[in-house]
Amino acid sequence: MEGMLPSLLEKVAWLGLDFTKPPITGLMLRFAGLGFTGMKGELDAFELALSHEGILTMVVYHDPWGWMNPRTQHLVDDVIEATRQRHQLDPALPLFSTGGSMGGHAALLYSLKSRHRVTACMAVSPVCDLPFHYTERPDLPRTMHHAFDSYDNIDAVLREHSPLHQIDQMPDIPYLVIHGAKDQAVKKSAHSDLFVAALRRRNLNVEYIECPIMNHCGPMTYDTHRRSVDFILRNLPQHS
Repeated sequence: MEGMLPSLLEKVAWLGLDFTKPPITGLMLRFAGLGFTGMKGELDAFELALSHEGILTMVVYHDPWGWMNPRTQHLVDDVIEATRQRHQLDPALPLFSTGGSMGGHAALLYSLKSRHRVTACMAVSPVCDLPFHYTERPDLPRTMHHAFDSYDNIDAVLREHSPLHQIDQMPDIPYLVIHGAKDQAVKKSAHSDLFVAALRRRNLNVEYIECPIMNHCGPMTYDTHRRSVDFILRNLPQHS
């Protein structure tokens, strides 16, 4: 697949090239939440603000129950390489990993597992403790058994793919974590609070926005939106 991927790029991913002001200054991965099977067609407000700074939004159509398993990770890695090859992009361009909910988990775990160096990571309402999340809602276990192709005790593989349990291996990069106080789908106290505290014990660079009006991934205040845009811009070389 690696050799064929450049010709298949539009079939496995969406790139916001038509919306991005040249020259391209960075690549931004946007990982979807659990069960999302839609196709991308336009930029949201966050992506649009960054497109004016040359940041190219990339959405890989990964398994909607993927949980950043090895197959998902390798697909994303291959899409990045194919994009760089087709559009003759410098591999040194900043690479941002972003997403919400399962996509927030993906953004964090991809920063650890990828064969490419991630510049900075933004995670919204992220699943940080995967073994706990397995017990958090009745709809979740089936998705994880599917992701990791196991219908036995999968605690060990969940820990291997859990950002909180891999805290000592998380890369030394800037992080922005956003979580709402009203989130009942992925509880802030069980995920982001613990993960951010663990990052800070390692003295890593982490900004934590605890949004009092947010439920799961929204609604987001203008200040939170603005800080998320600024986080990406701060990590572009020309803005640093």
